[in-house]
Amino acid sequence: MAIGKNKRLTKSKKGGKKKAVDPFLKKEWYKLIAPSIFAKKECGKTIITKTQGTKIASDGLKGRVVELSLADLNDNEAMAYRKIKLCVEDVQGYNCLLNFHGMDMTRDKLCSLIKKKQSIIEANVDARTTDGYIVRLFCIAFTKKQDDQLKETCYAKSAKVRAIRSKMVSAMSTLAGKGDLKTLVKALIAGTTGEEIEREASSIFPIKDCYIRKVKVIKKPKFDVTALMEWHNDEGQDVGQNVAPAIPEETVA
Repeated sequence: MAIGKNKRLTKSKKGGKKKAVDPFLKKEWYKLIAPSIFAKKECGKTIITKTQGTKIASDGLKGRVVELSLADLNDNEAMAYRKIKLCVEDVQGYNCLLNFHGMDMTRDKLCSLIKKKQSIIEANVDARTTDGYIVRLFCIAFTKKQDDQLKETCYAKSAKVRAIRSKMVSAMSTLAGKGDLKTLVKALIAGTTGEEIEREASSIFPIKDCYIRKVKVIKKPKFDVTALMEWHNDEGQDVGQNVAPAIPEETVA
């Protein structure tokens, strides 16, 4: 072949293949630190591209939402049906400080409650906590048969459903309005609100399986580091260890 005929041989290729670089070399891991109201503080890790120029890693982390099981956070398998959403509010070193963002129920638990021949009663309400958070709470309950009932179905009439729904709304509004968000989250984790609603509504119509199904944080107050650190600082009082409930002893006659 004569020199100079094929000019492409002498020129370097413009679109040459770039050397494959492992993308994980540019990334770094950050620890997720849950609030002190949960038993487990370090609840996971998240990944982000390292700071390059004006693109700061901590800015990319803020606002990330993680969904965790309450069973993992509190080492309690009985609460496996509860899902907790936590939001990254601040980054300190390689630690991401999380704050409460919402709560939900697993689909399998919800499906196990829904059956034929009963009425579903649902209610929701927007409430403001004392520290300025606006939360939306959703409640669910089901009608049940009376103790000596022979009839197969236990449907409630619309007037009774409305009366029970108003009880639910008032109970949820009181729960959210009587304290700050931390107090509300503690009450939600304890899960006693459903039983209280069941007792109040029993005079209208017998209900069962009453739960605060879902909680959403609709609006947050302006970010305050000191308020966030209150969530992460251990409360000064010693609460002791969890113990099993006492089994009543049988007395022999």
